Amino acid sequence: MTRPVDGRPSNPLLVLAGLVAVASIAMTAAQGVDVSVLAVSAAFAVFIAIGEVLRITLPGGRQAAPIASAGALAFAFMVNFGDRPMLYGAAFAVTVVTIGSVAGALPQTFFWRGLHLDELARRVLTTGVAAVVFRSWLAPNLGAEPDPATLALLMTLVATCVVAMDVALAAAVRSAQSRSPFRTALVDEFRASIGLSSAVAATGVLIALTAQTMSYWALPVFVVPLLLTQFSYRRYATIDDTYKQTMRSLSKVTEVGGYTGTGHSSRVSRLTVTIGRELGISERGLTDLEYAALMHDIGQLSLPEPIASGATTLVAPDVQKRIARFGAEVIRQAGVLDLIADIVERQADSYRNTQGVVDASLPIGSRIIKAVNAYDDLVGASLESDRMLQAIERLRIGADREYDPEVIDIMAGIIDRQISRTYV
Repeated sequence: MTRPVDGRPSNPLLVLAGLVAVASIAMTAAQGVDVSVLAVSAAFAVFIAIGEVLRITLPGGRQAAPIASAGALAFAFMVNFGDRPMLYGAAFAVTVVTIGSVAGALPQTFFWRGLHLDELARRVLTTGVAAVVFRSWLAPNLGAEPDPATLALLMTLVATCVVAMDVALAAAVRSAQSRSPFRTALVDEFRASIGLSSAVAATGVLIALTAQTMSYWALPVFVVPLLLTQFSYRRYATIDDTYKQTMRSLSKVTEVGGYTGTGHSSRVSRLTVTIGRELGISERGLTDLEYAALMHDIGQLSLPEPIASGATTLVAPDVQKRIARFGAEVIRQAGVLDLIADIVERQADSYRNTQGVVDASLPIGSRIIKAVNAYDDLVGASLESDRMLQAIERLRIGADREYDPEVIDIMAGIIDRQISRTYV
């Protein structure tokens, strides 16, 4: 059975990449292919396909195929391969990269991982830009025997621009999918990919520069450091996933003990992160927010008897604050989760103090968890639209006093979209 298409790229990006790929293939077919470059192009297509098969998942659910991307960049920059000049144009470079990428993606589509269209689309577009700029504009002006230093400098500059373009495209896709502000998505993508993207760019340039003397050996020799880098990122992603699974398991202690309803912490966590993303909280901040939401009810273990349905909004404010304070103390015992503990400790505080003044010291994470927890206490696992809308209206009554009005507005929009998807 095939797995569903993953990534859900924005339509304009996918359409543009498709048009570029089709146009390049058509131009290549019309112009013909020099037989002297067939063996080299086949080697690079296989190299890119293998890199696509060896793709990795980075923290945040990002997909990356560093080896394939490095191979695509190298083929766009290739001037000489051994004693043979590489005289193909930008269209042929895009054609080879497209064929290699699709060939490597098909096995994953049918057997295990799914087709990551957004990453493939970005590779096609960035390869096209790199090939056009370097092969069509810069290389023709360098002469028959270009200076190696000048060649390296130009390749590095183009590679840097292409990496920046790839980050911007990835941020645009993520912003469209998650409804987060583009600026926040751009900063997150830069932080998440700058290290690996730099390694990809450097590897692509090195392969293109050394292929003149090393020929086919340039591919395996310079891919080894990238493989080691990729392995390190894979280990980091695994550790990150394990840490998240541990936090999610700990969050179920209150459910197992009968203090909260089944799935309460997970539902609060998901909705909290969605709201935080739309508010423009960075990815690092969202991770802390997710952990705080998962652990927000851990303080209920201090109660001699469970609250009915685990709904903390039904008890007195002083009891809510005691639960929050105890939960924060438990979290602080870990020694490395102080920021998460601060969010949990302030979750019972009102948006405005007793004088009616907005509490500027109240963390945005605490404001979100307070509102989402109250919503889930009212709705639970129910999917009844009337119950959801009534809960939102009830929270609006306390908006601007107990709850942050902006948080309630964003939550209302998310619930409206959820209802629309369910009943359309």
